Amino acid sequence: MYLTTTVSVMLVLFLIGVEAVLLLSARDLIRQLKENVSLDVVINDYADSLQLGRLDNMLTLAPYVREFTYISKEQALEEHIASLGENPADFLGYNPLKASYAVKLTAEYAQTDSIAAIEAQLQQFPCVNRVIYQKGVVGMLDKNVRLISMILVGVALLLLFVAVALIVNTIRLHVYSKRFLINTMKLVGATPHVIKAPIVRRNVLMGLVAGVLALLLLAGALWYCRERLGVSLMLLTWQNCALVAAVVIGCGLMLTFFASIFATNRYIRMKTDDLYFV
Repeated sequence: MYLTTTVSVMLVLFLIGVEAVLLLSARDLIRQLKENVSLDVVINDYADSLQLGRLDNMLTLAPYVREFTYISKEQALEEHIASLGENPADFLGYNPLKASYAVKLTAEYAQTDSIAAIEAQLQQFPCVNRVIYQKGVVGMLDKNVRLISMILVGVALLLLFVAVALIVNTIRLHVYSKRFLINTMKLVGATPHVIKAPIVRRNVLMGLVAGVLALLLLAGALWYCRERLGVSLMLLTWQNCALVAAVVIGCGLMLTFFASIFATNRYIRMKTDDLYFV
């Protein structure tokens, strides 16, 4: 009975671990997509070093800037020649390209309303000619991120409800097999605390063992997906691993603890005759 219950709880906790991995993977993927959003801050030709220094200091201290790179007129011309194979200065007689800053935003500010506010702030600098970014791509990314987040959260809540129900029912069946033992202890004068303590302790220990086994199974599944299938479902940072382990172990301990208490209380309150009809 203990083996069957432990395996059942382990499989449900494995499902919870998979949910946590998918949510973390979606979060990391969304963050990577947002961090690829960049702004091109085009600089006027008449901008002096003092104006550029003020803009440079602002970009260094701004909370929405992840990194930025200054691209001079000469460097812009070299990149243009390398990409298109032609030099506009040959037939124009001068370099028509302007210097610019390539600014990459942090994930928290890579959304439509925040970028609009950032653009308005940058336009206040006299040296800034214009701010260029792909408004359509940013709007589509913002819209799709909200939709995907809502779908993932909804699916995760549904799966979590199913997982909790399965664990609670498994523990209830386990305690159900001991209902006559609970009644015997009650008849010989044992208090509810004395009756519940060993049952809760065993089930919580079983939840801990099931959580550890579920983590080992989850680690094997992630290794197989990464090494054999070439699919990395999660950035294996110690923060992500610790979070998944905390979720799985925490769910195993809490759910078995509360399910054991509720199930045991039910049979403690029952009369002897009623035990034959449940």
